[in-house]
Amino acid sequence: MIKDAFPKIDDDLYHYVESVLETSGDDFENIDDVYEAIGGILHEVEVSKTEEDVRDLCEEIMTVLRPGFISGKQTNGLHKMLNAPVNLGQLADSQALEEEKDSIWMKEAVDTSNRGIDKEKLQKAEQLLLKKQIKKDNQEVKPINKYGSREATASQIISKKDVRAEASGKDTVKDIHIEGFDICFGEKVLIKGANVVLTYGRRYGFVGRNGLGKTTLLRMISEGQLKIPSHISVLHVEQEVVGDDTIALSSVLEADVVREGLLAEEIDLTAKVNAGDADASTRLTEVYSDLEMIESAKAPARAACILAGLGFSPEMQGNATRTFSGGWRMRIALARALFCKPDLLLLDEPTNMLDIQAIIWLERYLQTWPSTILVVSHDRSFLDAVPTDMLHIHSQKIDTYRGNYSEFSNTMEERLKSQEREYNSQMEYRQHVQAFIDKFRFNAKRATLVQSRIKMLDKLPVLEPVIKEAGVTLKFPHVDKLSPPILMLSEVAYRYSPETRVIFSKVDISATMESRICIVGENGAGKTTLLKILMEQINPSSGERTIHRNLKFGYFSQHHVDQLDMSVCSVELMQKEFPGKKVEEYRRMLGQFGVTGDLAVQQIVSLSGGQKSRVAFAVLCGHAPNFLILDEPTNHLDIETIEALGHGLKAYKGGVILVCHDERLIKMVCQELWVCSQGKVYSLEGGLDEYRKMVEKALEMEPAK
Repeated sequence: MIKDAFPKIDDDLYHYVESVLETSGDDFENIDDVYEAIGGILHEVEVSKTEEDVRDLCEEIMTVLRPGFISGKQTNGLHKMLNAPVNLGQLADSQALEEEKDSIWMKEAVDTSNRGIDKEKLQKAEQLLLKKQIKKDNQEVKPINKYGSREATASQIISKKDVRAEASGKDTVKDIHIEGFDICFGEKVLIKGANVVLTYGRRYGFVGRNGLGKTTLLRMISEGQLKIPSHISVLHVEQEVVGDDTIALSSVLEADVVREGLLAEEIDLTAKVNAGDADASTRLTEVYSDLEMIESAKAPARAACILAGLGFSPEMQGNATRTFSGGWRMRIALARALFCKPDLLLLDEPTNMLDIQAIIWLERYLQTWPSTILVVSHDRSFLDAVPTDMLHIHSQKIDTYRGNYSEFSNTMEERLKSQEREYNSQMEYRQHVQAFIDKFRFNAKRATLVQSRIKMLDKLPVLEPVIKEAGVTLKFPHVDKLSPPILMLSEVAYRYSPETRVIFSKVDISATMESRICIVGENGAGKTTLLKILMEQINPSSGERTIHRNLKFGYFSQHHVDQLDMSVCSVELMQKEFPGKKVEEYRRMLGQFGVTGDLAVQQIVSLSGGQKSRVAFAVLCGHAPNFLILDEPTNHLDIETIEALGHGLKAYKGGVILVCHDERLIKMVCQELWVCSQGKVYSLEGGLDEYRKMVEKALEMEPAK
């Protein structure tokens, strides 16, 4: 329609007008709106066209945009004329508008000096569209329930350049630019106007407080709600593999769909060649060449090495996936991702399911990863070993830092101090100038000076005060002392049945109210079994267990977090667990573990994993235990909360035994290290540092991969 009326219009201006009509068609109420948006541009294209000609075209466009539109009246709903793949985020942030963006809305007008186009009119049209978009954003209907929606939604700005590159199919660049994007959870805004650039071949750690949107961002990328170039392969390790009769090694090999397709084709072609099909022989030769190029013959050995590094023995690699627990099936999912080597690997807390041996192996494996990694983790040692860059989410935005976690932490601290000094300095200067203005505001002789000072203040950049994230405090209940002996195992052994192997034997250990003990060892060595014997949940096969009659255990594991009632809020959960108290008391109990304000009345299903863990801690400590046994308590906790957990456990007056792989928490809290390995349980002199040396030495002795 437009090209018929204006055959001289060039492609750039046509695409611009096309985008205007696509994105702002909803806002046009009459012909004047259409004319105001594109009329000036069309006049410049062909000066011979009269205003009446352009208005006639605008009327035709209006009837297409709104069927039934007659003489300024609208009788039908909106019908979109175009379908260009352009999405808009929230554009109301004035600072974001000043930044350079190669977007159809936010870049400078195309240089049309040799075409006779009026730049000012083009920019005026863009500003008008921007105002209409802001008005539209402000009028969006909001959900009735503040946290009623369980679905996260995302929007972003996509530049015309990216749209064209995607449409051409010739884009081979593997750097990822996600610009001007917003993510909301119901009415709650998680991220607003953020920009993320992931350079191919670099490894990004992603950190920030629980509940700010880290996991949601990874899911938005993997599900395609945040657009990245389609030629970039993405793999998100989020869900465990399905448990069926597929053996673990085959499950990993099947993840390489290219190899699997070539092998299937090889079988089919071989059958045809044996049947005398001469044409199949040529293609079979090509398939052999392709398999050799991807080193298909080496794939089983590579898959076996990855599984071994993640703790799978040769026997386990031959077991069906249905025989493994959820944690082990998550390891298989991680192994499949490492085997596939996608362009973008998204990892969400990969160390949660691993013991220290597997974590050290994974650190080393990822340090030579050839493509891009974006990993959410709260393990400081892992974040120091793997990332080359850090992303930090806070205040609904994302900042990028070069270096690992320690370098990021130091840089951020210095940056905040610098910003605070600059802000305080400017505030003092403003107050000094304002005092002069107030003193001589009505003094005619000083009027010129006063006006000069006022203009000076107006020209000063507006600095925002530094917003520091509130600290996290975890307070464990006060307990009374118990006289020893408290807890002791003598010559204890355990096996599941007389026919099965001995898990451990000749265990002689003891604990007191002052004990801070960490149990380490490879998965399957019997750490959780040992905890259950200590708590009298199972009986030892032989040996003696001695427990103080007033000892009251508090047991925390991820299993307890998963069993929280997701349909209620935290206050309601506490009411069910501890009936008869006032709401203020429930809030106080939750507040001791950082569940305050809106969090306490937010449905538990909408909380992050770390926030759910805090609720579980509040329930656990509501029963006032005097001896804590914690099985992987750091899973899903953010770094600040792990620090708070360490300080809380140090202040706690009862005994503590924990199974943990977070090296920082172990060093903060534990005074004794028990190693559960190869059928033995023993105390290790030298603590965690000595144990890590043992593990690293064992890894170095393994055959090269």
